[in-house]
Amino acid sequence: MTRQLPVALFLAPAILVAAAAGPAAAQKAISPGYWETTSKVTSPFPTQKTERRCIQPADVAKFMEGKINHIYKCTYPTKEVGGGKILLKGSCATRDGPPVPIQGSGTFTADSMHIEARVVPNVGGLSIPVHAVTDAHRLGDSCPDPNAPQQGG
Repeated sequence: MTRQLPVALFLAPAILVAAAAGPAAAQKAISPGYWETTSKVTSPFPTQKTERRCIQPADVAKFMEGKINHIYKCTYPTKEVGGGKILLKGSCATRDGPPVPIQGSGTFTADSMHIEARVVPNVGGLSIPVHAVTDAHRLGDSCPDPNAPQQGG
């Protein structure tokens, strides 16, 4: 039995790196706050996941570099973030898996992100190109109280 790579979960940390629609001439980073991200794998197997997360000031850089998940370790020998644009080329790996090539590019503002990523994992001896897109927007300056009762459930 071949182990299926959870592609959407693999891509989410890497492509949540940051980017956005609209001009951002001198923008150096996203703003901290409460964010909603929608990550879509468009091929070969379409999936979509929407998450809300709190990004503290100390977490902005690692969020923009895709270092938001303890399962995958990503390294980017090519990393250009600034002026409202982002370019990352490198690889990501799990603790027990080989590195998988990844590259992503897009744009960002203080309050929005858009990035497209391409990953080529090896599944069952086959290299399968994967295309993914992440769009995100900042919902507000402050994050919900984690101790507050959850609504709707």
